[in-house]
Amino acid sequence: MASKESAEIPSFTTALPTLRWWTKDTVAIVTGANRGIGFALVKRLAELGLTVILTARDSSRGKEAVEALKSIGLSNSVHFFPLDVSNPSSITKFASWFQVNFSALDILINNAGVSFNEIDENSVEHAETVIRTNFYGPKLLTEALLPIFRRSTSVGRIINISSRLGLLNKLQNPILQKMLMDENNLSEKQIEKMVTLFLEDVKNGKWKNGGWPQVWTDYAVSKLALNAYSVVLAKSYKNFGISVNCYCPGFTQTSMTKGKGKYTADDAAKVAANIALLSPQILPTGRFFTVSSSCGTFSKL
Repeated sequence: MASKESAEIPSFTTALPTLRWWTKDTVAIVTGANRGIGFALVKRLAELGLTVILTARDSSRGKEAVEALKSIGLSNSVHFFPLDVSNPSSITKFASWFQVNFSALDILINNAGVSFNEIDENSVEHAETVIRTNFYGPKLLTEALLPIFRRSTSVGRIINISSRLGLLNKLQNPILQKMLMDENNLSEKQIEKMVTLFLEDVKNGKWKNGGWPQVWTDYAVSKLALNAYSVVLAKSYKNFGISVNCYCPGFTQTSMTKGKGKYTADDAAKVAANIALLSPQILPTGRFFTVSSSCGTFSKL
């Protein structure tokens, strides 16, 4: 998936939008936020004055994260509720809790994700878990929360934390490439069929010859599916006040990379926050952002 630059959208890596449209009543959800990029994002958004919901699978770790934010004076704007995006019942409980406690949602950042590979490995032993967490998790959570988004001039925002590993140029299967490039006819059903095909290839030991991405294959396929789903979602909700974009934080120093990387979690979070808080007048939809470049369209991602 090769992105192309857009001269209409400025760089997001250096400064916040000049128009401060948000207030303390603006509500953001960040999944997988007890550490790493997710935690840094909650911290950044809370510092900027938003109300933020920090979620994590492990309740004790989530509460510890909130306590860490409390120690620097951010507890009043940060709330915690346990959420395992790989568990549909957990998603249902979270959505119900949110509706009881908040009037509407403004920003959803799907950050939770897993990979079981070391940097120089490529095992698909946990492919089902990776797909369930990285693709179906954000998809099911988004679908559960879409009715709760605030309908206003500020525009609802969905940011899916993704990866360049899921860009279309990493896929060598010409049939699937053609399907994903046909954005006008691309559907959720087609994306799910692609994911099912991948899991079948893994089960049958054929994944190495299926034209799938060659680096962190299961993780890459999960992000490929997430990117494609974002295309469909962006198109579907373009006229309903909700923007949908993907963001690749790059090689970031997190537990997934064993602390290695070019960027810190704070670096990645700063850019993600800038994208999430873009002024309504220039807020795009259906874009693929990176930590080091202004933006790219989803065309031929």
